[in-house]
Amino acid sequence: MTADIATLPMQERYNHLLEVISGQRFLRKQGLGNEVPFFICPFKPDEAVAMARLQRQLHNTLDQTGVRPLGIDLYDIAIDLLKERGIWAQILEMEASVSKAELKELLQGVLDPEAHLVPAISARMQAAEFDVMFIAGVGEVFPYIRSHNVLNNLQSVAKEKPTLMFFPGAYTYSLEAGASLDLFGRLRDDKYYRAFNIYLYEA
Repeated sequence: MTADIATLPMQERYNHLLEVISGQRFLRKQGLGNEVPFFICPFKPDEAVAMARLQRQLHNTLDQTGVRPLGIDLYDIAIDLLKERGIWAQILEMEASVSKAELKELLQGVLDPEAHLVPAISARMQAAEFDVMFIAGVGEVFPYIRSHNVLNNLQSVAKEKPTLMFFPGAYTYSLEAGASLDLFGRLRDDKYYRAFNIYLYEA
């Protein structure tokens, strides 16, 4: 299987993901060299609608075959957290009157991955019986939530089951620069080297 997502029709990607995720090698976290069981599923940003459809199909098919996915949408969790804090209406009201930088700073504070976001994800994990966790909504929460910060903070709570992040961009690796998550194929989302490209993982 090639990591060049541009050469893979969506159906081929779906077949690969289904085969890998439903396989015992993946579910038992084999072949990872004792690394955290984090996987990245990169896709081109203009494929977001098709990838969302693929995720739903994958979720349903896995469920029917006895592999239980836990779906985590970062955007949905962010809104839930803002509502729980009682500031959702306030955010909507002030969005038009404050600068983007001010809004970003405010959201980064109340949605800090370590203090707020990952504890909310952890609570959902503890409330569910699952075999694999899917993380979506990465593009929707940029720039106030960065994917590498989410993964870094998840390492302490998500070691038992595989986690797959659907990422609108590229997950690149080179000996010189190391690994990085390049959001939308343009924004280098800092260094994150502990995840595996799901397209390079064999069932």
